[in-house]
Amino acid sequence: MLRASKELALTEQPRMSILQNCSFTLQFFNLDKIIRCFFTRENHQEQLHCISWREQTAGQLTSCQGEDNQSLMVCVCVCVCTTDLLPALGGEDVTRGFLQELLHILLGYICKSSQRSSKVLDFHHPHQLKEGLEGFSLDLPDQPETLEQILVDCRDTLKYGVKTAHPRFFNQLSSGLDLIGLAGEWLTSTANTNMFTYEVSPVFILMEEILLRKMQSIVGWSEDEGDGIFCPGGTISNLYSILVARYHFYPEVKTKGMAALPQLVLFTSEHGHYSVKKSAAVLGIGSENVVVVKCDERWVQRAQTPSVTLLQGLAPFYVNATAGTTVYGAFDPLIAIAEICHRHTLWMHVDAAWGGGLLMSKRHRMKLQGIERACSVTWNPHKMMAVPLQCSVILVKKKGLLQECNQQGAEYLFQMDKPYDVSYDTGDKSIQCGRHVDAFKLWLMWKAKGSEGFGSQVNKCLENAEYLYDQLRRRTDFELVLSSKPEHSNVCFWYIPPSLRNVPPGPDRNSRLHQVAPQIKARMMETGTVLIGYQPLGSKVNFFRCVFSNPATQQEDIDFLLEEIARLGSDL
Repeated sequence: MLRASKELALTEQPRMSILQNCSFTLQFFNLDKIIRCFFTRENHQEQLHCISWREQTAGQLTSCQGEDNQSLMVCVCVCVCTTDLLPALGGEDVTRGFLQELLHILLGYICKSSQRSSKVLDFHHPHQLKEGLEGFSLDLPDQPETLEQILVDCRDTLKYGVKTAHPRFFNQLSSGLDLIGLAGEWLTSTANTNMFTYEVSPVFILMEEILLRKMQSIVGWSEDEGDGIFCPGGTISNLYSILVARYHFYPEVKTKGMAALPQLVLFTSEHGHYSVKKSAAVLGIGSENVVVVKCDERWVQRAQTPSVTLLQGLAPFYVNATAGTTVYGAFDPLIAIAEICHRHTLWMHVDAAWGGGLLMSKRHRMKLQGIERACSVTWNPHKMMAVPLQCSVILVKKKGLLQECNQQGAEYLFQMDKPYDVSYDTGDKSIQCGRHVDAFKLWLMWKAKGSEGFGSQVNKCLENAEYLYDQLRRRTDFELVLSSKPEHSNVCFWYIPPSLRNVPPGPDRNSRLHQVAPQIKARMMETGTVLIGYQPLGSKVNFFRCVFSNPATQQEDIDFLLEEIARLGSDL
């Protein structure tokens, strides 16, 4: 219900004759609209009808009477729908008002996300959200709803979600909200174009090329080497690496399929990302043909040649090395693995989805020594570099291999007689047809920060990890999972409640300790003050994993995390 901004004066004359053809100014979406109004009487009930001067915003409106006969404040319900927005004729004002209101909602959310006094989440169970809360309905209507309701839905969607930009959100590898990156995402959606051909995406295609070359040079490849493409996430980037590696050794697979190939086998560490096995399954190689290499006491892959007996009758072709494992943040010995791959003519892929950001830091890039010898690299700027989701890259050392592997030459897209250099029609390098513009937000952030700005951002995240590590070492109510200083920004630990502090190590203690982290996490989600992940790994019972990728996080937030865990778990 919206209130008109002008009172309508009444006299002793009949109300009907006075209010016929009168007009007043209506405030809607911070937008002045001139409305023509008139009364009708039906069954002794008066109804106010208002018709906009602009026909496309017309609609029947209701009224309420004033308290006396001398004045009347008109209240109206304005039914403005999406059909009133551009490209509707004359829809500029309504569109501007709608987007201004939307921007107001988004700015309020952004500001609230940075306030430590606000909650990280307002948790509700799935059945509660499905049933509807305070008028928020997930059901889809048959008839269009008003723009006012659309704005309410936008506000409620944010209200019941998780504030991943909150400085006390430690739950995932991707966190924070870079406002330049956000601006880039808004512009990308406004442009709403596709990355398959230069003719429909000329600027974005060139930006992607420049970014890929920059990232290839940072990896350490020469100017005449390197290719790549932006992908929808690290899993797809890793899939590309196996896809092109298989094609490199067995190009006949593209036309004849896996039946024409020997039984392939590939290698990854026991702490490598699960996407390697998933990709092997998707590509028809089979997850059982992924050989899992044991890790040493530092949880990194042992650089050793598999036994001949193990590989008898099989065709090894690919090794996945990890630069920054998901849980521990460990780095595999890339130089040693590169030597083995060279000796046995194996494709070396480095999954640097999490650790690739360290290449931006002069202080920490040495942890990825040997990455320049990789045949392909996965790098997710949406993790350590805090680019808004999603932003992932597959880099391939051999030029032209992506195109050869995936090209199908659809003539309705990739005509060879276009009036420009068709090598910029990069869509046939991809297994997708339609491809979202993920490059612009990274390009814009790079312009805003420079390489040094990204380096400083990475350094700060690792400083936060070291601070947490130091605090945990000093406390008696926490235990570190790994005693050594973290290599990345991952810090793993247990909270030891008072009831377990004098219990000797053994199965009973482990069984009880295994339940502590899930119970604290459940309470944490109910209170909404902070959020951190947990998991078991191997023989290790459930422990907390804190990761730092949010530039907004300060030492006070780390202190709060530990105190809140202790408070929530003190009675367990």
